[in-house]
Amino acid sequence: MVKLSAELIEQAAQYTNPVRDRELDLRGYKIPVLENLGATLDQFDTIDFSDNEIRKLDGFPLLKRLKTLLMNNNRICRIGEGLEHSLPSLKELVLTNNNIQELGDLDPLASIKTLTLLSLLRNPVTNKRHYRLYVINKIPQIRVLDFQKVKLKERQEAEKMFKGKRGAQLAKDIAKRTKTFTPGAMLQAEKKKAGPSPADVEAIKNAIANATSLAEVERLKGLLQAGQIPGRDIKQGPSGVEEEEEEENEEEVAQAETVVHMEEEAASGEMADGREEEEEERGEEEDEEEEDDEEEDEEEEMEDTPVNGSA
Repeated sequence: MVKLSAELIEQAAQYTNPVRDRELDLRGYKIPVLENLGATLDQFDTIDFSDNEIRKLDGFPLLKRLKTLLMNNNRICRIGEGLEHSLPSLKELVLTNNNIQELGDLDPLASIKTLTLLSLLRNPVTNKRHYRLYVINKIPQIRVLDFQKVKLKERQEAEKMFKGKRGAQLAKDIAKRTKTFTPGAMLQAEKKKAGPSPADVEAIKNAIANATSLAEVERLKGLLQAGQIPGRDIKQGPSGVEEEEEEENEEEVAQAETVVHMEEEAASGEMADGREEEEEERGEEEDEEEEDDEEEDEEEEMEDTPVNGSA
């Protein structure tokens, strides 16, 4: 973003446009705020502020010569009061593609009695009910609205719709304004809430009243400067006990978990030992069976030997 300074105004393009008006071209600089326009020395009929980042239409010095103001493709959501005093000759105002939300946001334009051409195309406000008739009623001298000529029939409809008490009430009902943010308002509210509570104030008073020596007073002063409330020390006792109890409980849980783990290991060890014993018993049984088989074989051989000798 670029600040609208006197140097920028001097360096910007200045020329006579096709309708023979003296024009200052400040397009596309990403200017956020209108300021320092006194540097124009009121030498221009038209100023082009298109394609910037302007949010509010205000900040004009007295520019008697200015007739046309091009503000399309910005972020304008508010229109300042008293533009009729700073721009007494303004006839054409182009606000195409901005962010004007409510019909009530257009009310400041009603005081510009010289305004005859107004464009609000591609603004959310154009989708509001009775938008066109509302603008014609508020700015009766308007001739061209959104680049369409205002017809006599539209003027009659606007006059009929907003005539009398009912019409005034209707205009009041539909003329809402966008809520605006006031800088510093939330900060002030937060500062008010940031003070000590009544309980803290009472605790401080009691601590001061119970102080019996200068050293005690100095200690209280140090606590307050550190942001500590003397009376809270007593209140924090139970929480400390609770913390100790929680620590003890955690230790007991840890011990219990250790015991369970050891028991599980012992059980698994016993199971392993049982398996080994079973395997050993099986091995012994197999050895005994093998020995029995060998003895049977030897007996059979001995029985066969005499038979062979006699033969």
